[in-house]
Amino acid sequence: MEKIRCQWCGTNPLMVRYHDKEWGVPVHDDRKLFEFLILEGAQAGLNWQTILNRWEAYRKAFDNFDAAKIARYGSKDVKRLLADPGIIRNRLKVSAAIGNAKAFLAIKEEFGSFDAYVWTFVNGKPINHKVKNMSGIPFTTKESDAMSKDLLKHGFKFVGSTICYAFMQAVGMVNDHETKCFRYAFSKR
Repeated sequence: MEKIRCQWCGTNPLMVRYHDKEWGVPVHDDRKLFEFLILEGAQAGLNWQTILNRWEAYRKAFDNFDAAKIARYGSKDVKRLLADPGIIRNRLKVSAAIGNAKAFLAIKEEFGSFDAYVWTFVNGKPINHKVKNMSGIPFTTKESDAMSKDLLKHGFKFVGSTICYAFMQAVGMVNDHETKCFRYAFSKR
């Protein structure tokens, strides 16, 4: 019997693997949370498959999302990144990633971890939506609005409410798997 999946993942093997193994799985690792936040910002205005196709190139270009290293990037690094065909070569997005690394480190310093900070927006546990189909998935919520506002206050860029909501979906802060999807029940835990 074939597994029933969320409509959005389609049949592309990369998208199916991401849907089945990563999307919506609660993440509590600071480096991984930072990685997803940077990738969601890079995705702004594009589709997620574009980023998935470049994910490994991003890991290589951005020192495996080591925020301490990225925070020290200078003009030479920006030039290197803007010449890298494996990533989205948008100056604003590259600059935001570097600035976000600095803001990320400041949040870790203030709250003890980025994980401790970011999960407060959902009171420490995933919000389980009962999405019947793609049209039932919101683009923003009051939680993503609050996260966006607070991240911006802390100096982050490319963290609008829609980007924050996509981040929350990706790292399992919300469960937006369709109720008929085989991952729905697993992600409710």
